[in-house]
Amino acid sequence: MFNKCVLWLHYAVILALLLGVAAKYISPLLFWIPAFFGLAFPFLFLFNLLLVIYWLALFNPFIVFGLAALFISFPTAYRYVQFSFSEQKAKSKQLKVTSYNSMLFDLYNWSNNKESRSSILSNLAEINPDILCLQEFYTSEEKGDYNNINDVKELMRTKFFHAEYTTTLRGFDHWGIATFSKYPIVNQGKIVFNTKSNNVCIYSDIVINQDTVRVYNLHLQSISFTKSNNKFLDDIISKEQDAKDEFLNSRHILRRLKRAFLLRTKQVEMVYVHIKTCPYKIILCGDFNDTAASYAYQKLSKNLNDAFIEKGLGFGRTYAGKWPRFRIDYILHSKQLHCNKFQRFDETFTDHYPITAFFDMPVYK
Repeated sequence: MFNKCVLWLHYAVILALLLGVAAKYISPLLFWIPAFFGLAFPFLFLFNLLLVIYWLALFNPFIVFGLAALFISFPTAYRYVQFSFSEQKAKSKQLKVTSYNSMLFDLYNWSNNKESRSSILSNLAEINPDILCLQEFYTSEEKGDYNNINDVKELMRTKFFHAEYTTTLRGFDHWGIATFSKYPIVNQGKIVFNTKSNNVCIYSDIVINQDTVRVYNLHLQSISFTKSNNKFLDDIISKEQDAKDEFLNSRHILRRLKRAFLLRTKQVEMVYVHIKTCPYKIILCGDFNDTAASYAYQKLSKNLNDAFIEKGLGFGRTYAGKWPRFRIDYILHSKQLHCNKFQRFDETFTDHYPITAFFDMPVYK
C-alpha cells in the first residue's frame, strides 16, 4: 500500500517536472501555469531524483519512469550547476565584463550598514572591469556622497558611460540603469518597456580594437514581494502560519508571480526583436529576475552563449536574498566571442552577487 502511494506521488512529480521543462518553451502570455512549475524546477528535479534512488534501492521496475524524466530534464538541470574541468585563465589581453545589481548603492540603508556604499564601490574597484553594467542604479548631482556617476567613472578611470533613468526627482536625483566602459561608446539607445516599474533595457555600441560590440544592459520585471510576503515565506519555513493566513497569503504571492511572468514576457519579446536587428557582436548583461528554466532566459539566450554554462563552476547562485536562491543574473554573448573565464564575486553588500566574464581579445580585429 505504501509503495502504491509513493508511485502515485512519483507520477505527480514527473508530470510537474515535465511541465517545468516545458515552461521555457511556452510563453506565459499564451499559457501562464507552466511558468510556476519552471520556477520550481530545481526542487522537482531533486524530488524525482530521490524517488529514483528509492525505487533503485527496492530494485523496482517503476524506476524507468523516473529515469526517463531525469533524461528529459537533464539539459535544463545542466543550466543550474556547472562542473568546469578546463583550466580557467584570465589572459593579459582580454575583455573583462561585469554585471551587477547595485541595489541603488544601498541608498535606503536596507543592509543596516552605513559603510555599504563604500564597500560596493571597493568591490567594483577590486573587480576592475573594462565594461560594467549596473542595474538598479542611483545617482545624485547634488548629494556629493551619492554622485555615483562620478565615483564609478573615477574608479574605472574612464569618461565613457551610458545611463538612462526611469525616475528623476527634483531634477537631480536619478534612478535607472547604467553602463560604464573603458572603451569608447560611439552609439547608444534604450528600449522602453512602457510599464510603471523601474525596468528598462539600454544598449551601448562600444569600439574595441577597431571592432564594434553592442552591449545590452537590462533589468526585467521583478516579483516585487512586499515585507508581508517575505514575512509569510519566513513563517512558512518556521511553521508559524495558520491555515487561513496561509491560504490568503499564498493567493497574494501567486498573483504577484503571475503578474511578473506576464510583464517579463512582454519585455523579453521587445528586447528579442531588437537583438535580431543588431549588426554587431552582442554581449547581453542583466538581472532577468527569472531562472534558467524560464521562458525569459530561453528566449533571450536563443543564438547566444551563456558565459556561466561555458566556464562557470558550482551552483551559480546570483541572488543573495532569501528567495529565490537561484541564478537570475546572466552574461550572454554572441557565438563569435570566446569566453575563457567566468567568475562570481563571493562578497556583496546588495541582494545580488557581481558576475564577471572574460573574453579573448583576438576576436576583435
